[in-house]
Amino acid sequence: MQPGSGPAVVACGGGHGLAASLQALRHLSDRITAVVTVADDGGSSGRLRAELGIMPPGDLRMALAALCDDTEWGRTWRDVLQHRFTGDGPLADHAVGNLLIAALWQRLGDSVEGLDLVGRLLGARGRVLPMSSVPLEIEADVRVSATRSAPARREVVRGQKAVATTRGTVEEVRLLPVDPPARPEVVEAVRAADWVVLGPGSWFTSVMPHLLVPDLAAALRETRARRCLVLNLVSERGETSGLSPAAHVRALTAHARGLRFDVVLADPSAVEDVEALVAAAEDAGARLVLRQVRRGRTAEHDPLRLAAALRDVLEGSWGDVS
Repeated sequence: MQPGSGPAVVACGGGHGLAASLQALRHLSDRITAVVTVADDGGSSGRLRAELGIMPPGDLRMALAALCDDTEWGRTWRDVLQHRFTGDGPLADHAVGNLLIAALWQRLGDSVEGLDLVGRLLGARGRVLPMSSVPLEIEADVRVSATRSAPARREVVRGQKAVATTRGTVEEVRLLPVDPPARPEVVEAVRAADWVVLGPGSWFTSVMPHLLVPDLAAALRETRARRCLVLNLVSERGETSGLSPAAHVRALTAHARGLRFDVVLADPSAVEDVEALVAAAEDAGARLVLRQVRRGRTAEHDPLRLAAALRDVLEGSWGDVS
């Protein structure tokens, strides 16, 4: 692939889901912008966020690693960034990349400039941006089913980790602070894109937050880019336990009034009720495209299969949903 080749693609998400999307897209373009959620409050990211008052760096690090140059240099620095310290001391479980990003942010005073420098170190095929200018919190309304000792009730759960692992049914999510600012580079990238890819990933805590930042949500609605929604292979224990693929689509569109999609991409092995998913996709303005993207029998997307499926989507070679 020649430098600057391929369509301009913005991929939105966080964590392992976004990394899978980026590993696939890097086979199709080097004009990629990863827009990453900044609400993580667990693990190394949560500790650095609490101690230094910075945005959580972990999902940003994973996105950079996914876009690394496929050379010995790029792979070596990717592995260094992803390395976690062991032991029982204060560095235990910290990822080297999280510490490097935090150091650059303190030294430079600018989150995007720091991420761009790490991208240069990795020879990243694309750019990684935080979706907001400030660290965020996720708050959710959760319905808890009745038990022998307690009636059904609704609770407010705060924090990405708490929402992701809730035993109740997530009904609505919000961001704190309310109406957070989007990074201007993110808005510019979305408006200039040929395609926007949303998902896969933790639905309420990694995918949906992008629709709750007002300036970013407006750019997603108003961009001339085409939009693809990539569904998960399984419902996640906790935030989406028991949620069907069609319910995933409807939950997302309920949080993003006016946002339309062109394509909903799903693996046929993950869809029991195709008609229900077709209807949900059509209500979102989209066509359902079924492609085998699963890695064996796991719950992970295979980067090469996902790349082939996304190539068909980007080129309009959609075929029949059956």
